[in-house]
Amino acid sequence: MTVTVFIRYQIDPFQQAEFEAYARIWLAVIPACGGDLIGYFMPHEGTNDIAWGLISFPDLAAYEAYRARLRAAPEGAANFALARDRRFILREERTFLRRVEPA
Repeated sequence: MTVTVFIRYQIDPFQQAEFEAYARIWLAVIPACGGDLIGYFMPHEGTNDIAWGLISFPDLAAYEAYRARLRAAPEGAANFALARDRRFILREERTFLRRVEPA
């Protein structure tokens, strides 16, 4: 069963460009660390402070191994530090989803 991590970010609407640069870094780092990146999504119309990231894994064990690799990767650690220091992410929520398959 594939597990998709749905990450909901509440971002500072005045720092959208900073969050987008942060998300672009993940476009290379996440696949290198073993995540099947579906994508990052920025506000376009309407609510201006919510963004999303979706990443799939074969199972939760693969997700846990990926998280360890992501934190150990120099690019990953630097990106986490950037977000912490610049504070463009106000809140982050993770939901783990499974696809509904035909019976």
